[in-house]
Amino acid sequence: MTLLKLFFNMNPAVSILCFFLCLGPVVCDRVYVHPFHLFSYNKSSCEKLENLTQEEKMFVPISIESQTTPAYDENLRDKTKLETQTLDTKGNQRLSYLKDLMYVLGVRFYGALKETQKGKNILLSPTNLYGALMSFYLGASSHTAADLQNFLGFVPPSGDSDCTSRVDGHKVLLALRTIDDLLLSSGAADLLFTKLSCLFSAPRVHLSESFVHSLAPSANDFYARAVDFTKPSQAAELIESFVWAKGASRSKNLLTNIDPSTTLLFATYIQLKANVKKASQLRALQEFWIDSSTKILVPMMSVTGTFQYKSDDSKHFSVIKVPVSENALLVLAQPVDSNDLNQIESELSLHPSSTWLHNLSPRHIKLSLPELTIESTYDLQELLMNMNLSGLLGKNANLSKISDDNLTIGKVINKALFKLSDNGVDQPDDLVEENGGSLPLEVTLNKPFLLAVYEKNSKAMLLFGRVTNPLKGVKSQGLVSEVVDGVERRVNG
Repeated sequence: MTLLKLFFNMNPAVSILCFFLCLGPVVCDRVYVHPFHLFSYNKSSCEKLENLTQEEKMFVPISIESQTTPAYDENLRDKTKLETQTLDTKGNQRLSYLKDLMYVLGVRFYGALKETQKGKNILLSPTNLYGALMSFYLGASSHTAADLQNFLGFVPPSGDSDCTSRVDGHKVLLALRTIDDLLLSSGAADLLFTKLSCLFSAPRVHLSESFVHSLAPSANDFYARAVDFTKPSQAAELIESFVWAKGASRSKNLLTNIDPSTTLLFATYIQLKANVKKASQLRALQEFWIDSSTKILVPMMSVTGTFQYKSDDSKHFSVIKVPVSENALLVLAQPVDSNDLNQIESELSLHPSSTWLHNLSPRHIKLSLPELTIESTYDLQELLMNMNLSGLLGKNANLSKISDDNLTIGKVINKALFKLSDNGVDQPDDLVEENGGSLPLEVTLNKPFLLAVYEKNSKAMLLFGRVTNPLKGVKSQGLVSEVVDGVERRVNG
């Protein structure tokens, strides 16, 4: 009980999660199974761990400047093709438990980002954040492993410190990969989803072969390379060029100020591009109100159909769910009446992620919303410092399962990109006739709003963010170039 109180003080949002978990205990064959044990080691696996040899195979990654493809790259590619877990009863229970842990952590980081990104667009991936920190948990020992496990929400019910009170990080990363694969299982042509992970170590630093192999299945592509961090500017340029060549967009601003004492830098890049089914682009630029007195002109699209919709009882906000592929759901929330975005951010963050999807009813709606290219790049180390948790991956962290060298973790880069566009179809002329003689409800997102992208089956939230200015991050192309090159301006209301 003392341990739980201590953890709730460190992480108050988890108390909310635990309350909801207690409302619906996991039952399997009429025997209660605490959710923690879905991911923990059992006695037999603990015995196997004790019998393993302590000798760990190590290797030194090749230089990032090398033009040679190392042999271990092929091994890592094979690892990324490993099968995901079977979605039997236990598999579904794991995903159900994990999605709420990820959401709680995502809300905490979102709060930290709001403090430094006031009034700006924000986009983060709860799954990507969680996976990055779980990766370090796999490489951690002693107090660092315990601290990371608690921070990730896995508090052992018994409070004991034996092997069965530890979480098997491989099970967690496998569940995360399962969510990604579920998203793409329909093979939808309208959806592009990719994830790239890179581990950069200082020259001559030895890395654990088993640790690196454990991380490979968590991304579409995984690379390990050596970088000389004692030359920070050159290191930043090399990393930027490397990840760009592997398919990630450039994020040069975050790679500045690399600490020359860094011996390990971890970076993950996630991008999701989707089309709104049956949506068409509006010919003229439309007004979007940044605040009550400032508006800009933005490219928008429109779609009419039957969507799941609700306006909350307090009338503070409305929510609409828009399928963007067979297994991907886009959920949009905006303030109503005189309420602002800060108010609904607070309300939605106090509930589990599935609350966004509850109590929606089908409505015939004409939805108009901006075309979007929104991205955020941030350093988890900096966010942890802002949350007074800089010691979690600080200089005293025990990461002996990653390397037998003393490691100094530098930046832990997370980048998320979301692009939403129309698929160029023409709207039907007679919307009244199509709906049996009644006009559709008109919903227009023409002021700051929140968005979330869910995987349909697991209800896991892949992306979460706010849009305060749809033009930030828009690339100069087609109609959008008019806005970026000159139309973006303030027009007094």
